[in-house]
Amino acid sequence: MCCGCGLKALHTKGEKELVEFLTEEIVAERKAQKLKTLPTEVEGFIVKGDGAEVVLTKQLKDEIVRITFNVNHTVDSEDFGEGEVQPDKQEFTEMRSKPQFEVDLVRGDSTLGFTCSFLQEPPTPGDEYSDIFGIDEITLYKGEWSDKVYAVAGDVLDGYLYDLLMNLLEEKGVSNEFVQKLSDFSTAYEHTAYINMLEGISKFTIGKQ
Repeated sequence: MCCGCGLKALHTKGEKELVEFLTEEIVAERKAQKLKTLPTEVEGFIVKGDGAEVVLTKQLKDEIVRITFNVNHTVDSEDFGEGEVQPDKQEFTEMRSKPQFEVDLVRGDSTLGFTCSFLQEPPTPGDEYSDIFGIDEITLYKGEWSDKVYAVAGDVLDGYLYDLLMNLLEEKGVSNEFVQKLSDFSTAYEHTAYINMLEGISKFTIGKQ
C-alpha cells in the first residue's frame, strides 16, 4: 500500500521531514556556492581530488613540489575580532576551510617534507611581512616515509633557520598569496563535498542508493 507521499520507501514521519529539509537545504547551499565548477589548477599546481583528500603537484626543473591536505574537520566560521559584534540579521556566516597541509619537495628518492598550518592570529592589516601560515614540523627522508623518520617541530628551530625555510617554501611557490588561494580552493572543495553528502543522504533515505 502506498503512503501517498509519492516516495514509496518513505513511511515514517522522520524520513519525510528529513527529505523535505534536505531538498530545501541543497537548493540554498547551491545558491551560496561561489564556485560552481572547481578549478583543475591553482597557481600552476595541478589539482587531483580523491574524496576528502586533495593533492596539488607542480613539476620544477629538478624536483616535484607536492602539497597534500584533507578537508575533513577544517571548516569554521570567520572569527570576529575582540569587541566586534556579529550582525544580528546575518543569515549566513562565511565558512572557511583552513586545513593543515603537507608540502613535499621531492628530488629523486629524497623528500624534504614540511607540515604547515594556518596561524590562529590573523596578520595585522597593512603588515605585508606577516605570515598567514607557519611550519609545524620538518623532516627529511629517502624512499617512503615511516614512523622511524626523524622530524623536528617548527617552534624549536633556530629563528633564522625557520625564516630561511619559509623563504625556501616561497621560492617553490608556497607563499602567503598561494596559501590564501589554497584556502579559497579548499573552502570551495569542502562545500561541494558537503552538498554531495546532503544529496547522498537524501537518496539513501529515499532508498535510491
